Amino acid sequence: MKIFVTAKPDAYEQKVEQLDATHYRVAVVEPPVKGRANLAIQKALAAHFNVAPTNVRLVSGFSSKRKVFEIWTFFVSVIFFAVTTAL
Repeated sequence: MKIFVTAKPDAYEQKVEQLDATHYRVAVVEPPVKGRANLAIQKALAAHFNVAPTNVRLVSGFSSKRKVFEIWTFFVSVIFFAVTTAL
């Protein structure tokens, strides 16, 4: 599942706010230096969706406040596996 994230680095506290079904605002305390904010956003989204951080992938927006993340949940993984093995 793809979600669109507006990043808020250098925030006072970490927070994930859902704006609609696919848009989120994520505030993290880390600065946007050497990918530290991106990593913190990845971890915050993983905690929010209750998945491992390795199941959250930054697709685009590496140096932008507007980012696209891909979240792999167990349900999506099972469907992907079923479709690929059926081919």
